[in-house]
Amino acid sequence: MKITGATITPMPRPMPEGMFDPMPKVVATFGDGTTKELFEFYPDEITFTASEFIGLTEAEALALKQQKDAAYLRS
Repeated sequence: MKITGATITPMPRPMPEGMFDPMPKVVATFGDGTTKELFEFYPDEITFTASEFIGLTEAEALALKQQKDAAYLRS
């Protein structure tokens, strides 16, 4: 099932005020209308735009996160 829409929840506030704010999450809407939280991420390490997920499957979206994580760790 392909992702037809995605949202990214709000970013945490800057430190120190945002110390306990939740990390942003990627929430996807699929072709059948279902919505699912895919993952959360650390925005100081990797970033996403909602449009990056359009047309991907859930597995491809998770692979994109893994790819960006790996690139960050190599940098």
